[in-house]
Amino acid sequence: MASTQDVLDRIDRNREQHLDELREYLRIPSISTDPEYEGEVMAAAEFLRGKMDDAGLDTELVASPTGGYPMVYGEWTGAPGKPTVLFYGHYDVQPVDPLDEWRNDPFEPTLEGDDLVARGATDDKGQSFTHVKAVAEVLAERGELPFNVKFLVEGEEESGGESIEAYVRQDGGDKLACDCVVVSDTSMYAPGQPAMLYGLKGLVYMEIRVQGPNRDLHSGTYGGAVRNPANALAHILAALRDPDTGRVQIPGFYDAVEPLEEWERDAFGALPFDEDGYRDDLDVPALHGEEGYSTRERTWARPTLDVNGIWGGYQGAGAKTVLPAKAGAKVSMRLVPNQDPQDVARRFTEYVHQVAPSGVRVEVETVHHAVPTRIPTEGEAMTAATDAMEAEWGNEPVMIREGGSIPIVATFADVLSVPVLMMGFGLPDDRLHSPNEKFNVQNYHGGIRTVARFLDRLAAS
Repeated sequence: MASTQDVLDRIDRNREQHLDELREYLRIPSISTDPEYEGEVMAAAEFLRGKMDDAGLDTELVASPTGGYPMVYGEWTGAPGKPTVLFYGHYDVQPVDPLDEWRNDPFEPTLEGDDLVARGATDDKGQSFTHVKAVAEVLAERGELPFNVKFLVEGEEESGGESIEAYVRQDGGDKLACDCVVVSDTSMYAPGQPAMLYGLKGLVYMEIRVQGPNRDLHSGTYGGAVRNPANALAHILAALRDPDTGRVQIPGFYDAVEPLEEWERDAFGALPFDEDGYRDDLDVPALHGEEGYSTRERTWARPTLDVNGIWGGYQGAGAKTVLPAKAGAKVSMRLVPNQDPQDVARRFTEYVHQVAPSGVRVEVETVHHAVPTRIPTEGEAMTAATDAMEAEWGNEPVMIREGGSIPIVATFADVLSVPVLMMGFGLPDDRLHSPNEKFNVQNYHGGIRTVARFLDRLAAS
């Protein structure tokens, strides 16, 4: 049988082909949040299914149980009695706004040095495509895999992920039964320094709507006679956090928070981190957050609350002396282990109504939520992954947590009861969700090689 090195040599020979295929994939504007792109989202699903077919997998488009976009499923089960790995990813991407901040067409992948710049380059088309290409090259070189593989790639991660959540729970681990799940939708710690992610924050996304009079009013004629909804909204939002300590003011918000363990604080503190450079890169005069915690501790392992958008009143050029009839805001809270999203949403709603001033009507809606996740840092699958990362990148992976959310990770862990490995190949400055998103082509190539190494190491264990 061909050795690991034979497979790696094949991957190296086909490097340009892998890059060309990724470019083709990235040209499809699969924006799942915008109904106008429905055809393009479906085209991305078909493209990915075609590449899985080419690799030698048995594939299908799995219909959404909730009426949304299908999931692309593929499998190779030619090793009966051997373990099974389930690879997860998503083929949908974020909107591109603001378009004028992109240096090039966001759906025309452009090489800038060693970076491929395009929407979806790192989140998550490029990273998850490493799984497909690694499996394809192992099969092409050997005609078989050391164990079974399954793929489940969704098209709604950037718009709530309702379909895959319902599907995984409905399946209950029948079709998706496996021994571990691999997710590549995260980042390395730094260039050349791999990382294994063992914790993700949960999420509660809320919307506040404040209604005042039945129409916009002249601010001179009616000012001082009725409560201004925009002023009322500002009062509510200001009450959510202490401006000095950064603490969330919602009663009971911290009751269930799992505190950082001493080994975590020591490990985070030992990681190289240039706080001044971090601040300068963001072009802010100072960093701010919860008192008593470092920047890494706050972003990775402490709960947060942030206003994501505010609207109300006149937004055009010049002046319009209007007292708006309504105003609103979107607010997200990132949660840590032991916090229950539904409990936090309830507390948020009660508190907003408690602090809302008189003279307006206030509605609070829970838009969506995700459960926080913490993954065990030991086990055969984790060891195989860390060994593969170290062999490829020359450095032992560091164990880190992340301030973002990947809702399906907690669902996989809950329903399938197997380890979920978050083995990312992006970089912290890849600008995911922002203009000029990028993916380093060396990391893309190294990611394919890492997944191939992982397959062999897991088989050997």
